Amino acid sequence: MREPPDKRLDLAENSEASENSKLRQRLIRLRAFVKSALPFASGVLAALVALLLYSLIVPKPQQITQHDIDDSITNAMASATPAPAYSALVYQAVRPSLVLIQSDSQGADNKVEHGLGSGVVVDDKGDILTSLHVVAGPNGTNSGIKVTFADGTESAARVVVKQPENDIAVLRAITPPAQLVPATLGNPNASHVGDEAYVVGNPFGLYGSMTSGVISGFNRSFLHPITNQRLQKLIQIDAAVNPGNSGGPLLNRSGQVIGIVVALLNPTQEDVFVGIGFAVPIDTAASAAGAPPY
Repeated sequence: MREPPDKRLDLAENSEASENSKLRQRLIRLRAFVKSALPFASGVLAALVALLLYSLIVPKPQQITQHDIDDSITNAMASATPAPAYSALVYQAVRPSLVLIQSDSQGADNKVEHGLGSGVVVDDKGDILTSLHVVAGPNGTNSGIKVTFADGTESAARVVVKQPENDIAVLRAITPPAQLVPATLGNPNASHVGDEAYVVGNPFGLYGSMTSGVISGFNRSFLHPITNQRLQKLIQIDAAVNPGNSGGPLLNRSGQVIGIVVALLNPTQEDVFVGIGFAVPIDTAASAAGAPPY
């Protein structure tokens, strides 16, 4: 049975109305979406504009070249403080232990002779190692010994031990300073020919002078012109030794005392240095102060 024309027309109008309603719903949803997305899109656009302006205003960083790196290293090295020399460290280590020794003795025709030498504090008791001829005088006696410590303290001193066969003496101050700084003793048997050698003492009364050189030999013997005693097993050095150095310390590169200076060799019989000095090994010298053997 066929539907009447007016009914078919109503169906068509209803379908068209339904489509229009759906379209309006889509437009409403689209408008809501656009409205909600607009702030985000605006933020993205503003960020892009800011990045564009930044790239135009701020120049691009220059690429670092190898030349720039080399210049930076050169400037850093030029401004770096160099490490102190070994000799400076050695001097700083032994300086507080150094002692100036002055002695008076009866010479020929009852004249008073003045002796000058060096010494080094070797223990907490204040024992001072030095050369015997510095304090014994030409006839083996003395009438007075004065010691001056690194802090300027002066005191009379007395000989407590003599070791004539090695030209070594141990002194002890009558009124030592409040603080004593013993030197660090090393092992001379660990040294070799060619090792650094440093001598610190008071040559010609010039307090706290330092010379440097190398160890030239071991097991040397020497007939001392002052004491007429033949000294054995000496360390030979080419660090400068002059009158006033006698009794002072011989040190290695670690600032350790490895010997006590006792003589210089000069074939002209003059009291000037010609390149050869001698020291008693510290294991021998320190035994006079009661130190155990190595």
